[in-house]
Order: sequence, then C-alpha cells, then structure tokens
Amino acid sequence: MSQPPILFDRPALLKRRARAVAQGAALFLHEEAAFEIKERLKDINRSFTKVAVVTGFAAFWSTEFPGATVISDDDILPLEVQSFDLVIHAMCLHQSNDPIGQLVQCQRALEPDGLLLVAMFGGQTMTELRAAISEAEVATMGGLSPRISPMVDIRDAGALLQRSGFALPVADADPRSVSYGSVTSLMHDLRAMGESNVLHARDKRIPPRALFDQMATLYPTQGERVVATFELLYLTGWAPDVSQQKPLRPGSASSRLADALNTVEMGEDARPVKTDESDQS
Repeated sequence: MSQPPILFDRPALLKRRARAVAQGAALFLHEEAAFEIKERLKDINRSFTKVAVVTGFAAFWSTEFPGATVISDDDILPLEVQSFDLVIHAMCLHQSNDPIGQLVQCQRALEPDGLLLVAMFGGQTMTELRAAISEAEVATMGGLSPRISPMVDIRDAGALLQRSGFALPVADADPRSVSYGSVTSLMHDLRAMGESNVLHARDKRIPPRALFDQMATLYPTQGERVVATFELLYLTGWAPDVSQQKPLRPGSASSRLADALNTVEMGEDARPVKTDESDQS
C-alpha cells in the first residue's frame, strides 16, 4: 500500500503549537468547537463513559472533558481497539498527512455503535487571506508558493467518514467571521492559534516585507477593519453495529406514498395514474 503524501512538516507544527501555548494560545475557536460538541452530546439520548480526545492542545481539551483520555494527533494513535464509546477528534484533522488513517484508527478504537465527533477547519476558512496573499505574491515575487493549508470541503467531508468505515455519517458547517483591526493582527492571531504555515513544501526563506505590505492593500476591508472567515466543520459517524437503522431495500415498500398523503399519484407526463375502482372510494 502506498504511503500518503507528506503535506505537513510535523516537527515544525509541534514547535509552533508549543510556542503558541507558551505565549498564551488564542484558542477561542477551540472554545466554540468544545461548546458545540457538548451541545450535540446533549441532544443524543445516551451517556458516554469511556471518552477519548485526539487533539494538538491537550491542556485545553482535558479541562473541557475531565476524565477523558486525551492524546496527541500523532500519525499512530495510542488507542486500544474497541476501548471507547466516544472519540472526539478536536481541531487537528485539517493538519494531518493522512486524515483517512486518523479516522480509521478512531473507528477501530470505538466499541460497536460508538460515536465519533470531529471538529475541524473546512475549505472556506481564510478565503479572504488566500486570495489576497496569492495576488500579492504574484505581483511582488512573480509566482506562487504553498502558504495556506489545503482544507477539506464540506461536500467531501461525509465521504471521509464513509471511506473510514463509519455508519450514518453526517457533516455540517458553521462559518464564523472574526473582525481584526488590521491584517497584521490577523497574522499574529494565526501564530497564536498554532495555525501558521507548516506545509512541507513551503518556501522556508523569510518572505520580503513588500509581500505583506502588498497583501494588506489587497485584503478586503469593512470600514476600518478586516474580517477573516473561519469555517468549522463538524463530522459525526457511528461505529457499525447490527442494531443500527439501515435503508430499506428498493421496492420493498408495502404502501404507496400517494395513499399516505391522501393525494393522486402523478405519472411521468404529469397526468394522474389510473388506479383500480377499489382504490377510488
């Protein structure tokens, strides 16, 4: 089996996360994700007693889910097979070289009918910054280099769960707009989030100041402020179990939908379909 491509410089990622924590990490979007996950768990009529959290910011998520087994999002997750009834993959799947591999490991760690909840950044994250820095780099440096991580689109998110063996997959998006006084403030916040550029193929040279000056002029503004979009994706999937609902076999229905709705069934040419006399009471 071929190995997945190396997209991210893992040692650099760990260093930048550690620096963010040491300097007081800006985890307000992690707070949003943790709140949303708790709200979703309230809506599920079930108690979870064996919980694991996969994350790059262990201290924060340990506080949010006391008693949970909290582990780093390493390539190999130290999770025993069928040891948990809930696994939360918290705000780090978008920085994985092998997201399918991460999800497969989570599925194996779940008991039958165990639940996976994923919070991650989606494809609409920082669209404003992507456009501005790309245009600025072409103008000042004559070409493009990898600077912002590729992120999964919500249309593909459910397919990730299906390919990983989860049942009843659901994906939904929650875009958030964050206002900043300047593009410089946004860039500082990204470093404080541990979300600065760690792409394996990035240009490791210090970029010229002219690049960021040009980017600041191209970045769209709202009044005297700039707005950055952060799309939070939430994925839900269940470890397969015989007790779960399954779709009916096509053609197995025992009654017509038109009867249930008390209406007349229409044919393909938009004319009523003839029925037996016994049906027309």
